[in-house]
Amino acid sequence: MIPEHVNFILSRLRQAGFLAYAVGGCVRDLLRGEAPHDWDVCTSALPDETERVFFDCPQILTGKKHGTVAVVVDNKLVEITTFRTDGAYLDNRHPEAVTFLTSLEGDLARRDFTVNAMALDENEGPIDLFGGQADLTDRIIRTVGDPAARFREDGLRILRGLRFASRLDFAVEPATAQTMIDERALLHNISAERIFSELKGILTGPAAGRILRGFAPVIFIVLPELAPMAGFEQHSPYHDSDVWEHTLRALEASPRDPIYRLALLFHDCGKPDCFTIDENGRGHFYGHPKRSRELAEGALRRLKCDNDTLDRVLYLVEKHDTWLPGTDQSMRRFLLHEDPARVRDLLVVQRCDALAHAPAAQGPALANIDRWETLLTSVLAKRPCLSLKDLAVSGDDLLSLGMVPGPKMGKLLNDMLIEVVDGALPNERAALLSYAEKHI
Repeated sequence: MIPEHVNFILSRLRQAGFLAYAVGGCVRDLLRGEAPHDWDVCTSALPDETERVFFDCPQILTGKKHGTVAVVVDNKLVEITTFRTDGAYLDNRHPEAVTFLTSLEGDLARRDFTVNAMALDENEGPIDLFGGQADLTDRIIRTVGDPAARFREDGLRILRGLRFASRLDFAVEPATAQTMIDERALLHNISAERIFSELKGILTGPAAGRILRGFAPVIFIVLPELAPMAGFEQHSPYHDSDVWEHTLRALEASPRDPIYRLALLFHDCGKPDCFTIDENGRGHFYGHPKRSRELAEGALRRLKCDNDTLDRVLYLVEKHDTWLPGTDQSMRRFLLHEDPARVRDLLVVQRCDALAHAPAAQGPALANIDRWETLLTSVLAKRPCLSLKDLAVSGDDLLSLGMVPGPKMGKLLNDMLIEVVDGALPNERAALLSYAEKHI
């Protein structure tokens, strides 16, 4: 049950006279029948003593003052932390000091949620002082002790709890859930990077829609750009829900990939700013993709989103309402300026968007997407010439014909590319050189 490299660590600590247990998330995952990704060990050994016990193993000591010595065994990193209790959390994130303990009970009592507050000894079995196994069985996220105290110690625990609930598809125990909402302002004290990491974890869980729906006030604290969508009626035959509910339905329909889910989370956030209503009482949102992109960019930059994710998400947000070409030639022209991989991503987002429309509006929208997807696949299967590097001739060939380097050469190459894309000229060297000779 416990892997060999972890058993080595536990055994060596015990042989040296110390208590030692696997602890935390690895125990939770093991009890759920999942293979843990990481293993953590807690021990009665003080950090200096842990260092000496593993004198012959590579060590990382950056967490030593808080009781953690990371040891590498069989090329696997295991964090070994001394039993401890935490001092005051003056910044709602980090304890001012820690006090080392000699017993396991006090260490488990300081942890965040009951399902993470269990230890494991292969001989004794799980050590569960706070009902973690029962909460695993009942599929519940509950804090250890008073939820307000736990969240005021570390405000990030609010989002961590929601990530666990989303990833494990668990409910949040009522008192814990209400306190998450009541104490959500604590998230103002958390770094943008940590918030973004937890947000992605929430979004990519199987229960993301349910968690976002039930804890919207928490989400709106870290993403205030989304708050106007809640309760904003669309007054449109294409929609039977407000903008927020439409967003959640679209997100629930998507693959559990952070790019798609971030794009769908933001795709309609600009609608409230663009709303107009005509004389027949029908709502319109002209220009909302551009406004949604602006809001998404501001939010993602604030959260320190990496550039690749930012670029891909903003493309999908801005283009999500795009009407794609309907013929071979127009699709090839379209692909001159668009990356085919991004167009495929766009079709995924558009399909999820369509599935979140009113039932009567879904069929026609999905039929369009099916047609575009079939056409895209057909065009790409023919391996069309879609860029200058795909042309059967190059600038060197034009130089050999006597053309002088400069803007005219670039224009001629582009003209040939358009002729090839339109099917008026074959992408063959002889034909292209003949065309070039006539135009030099």
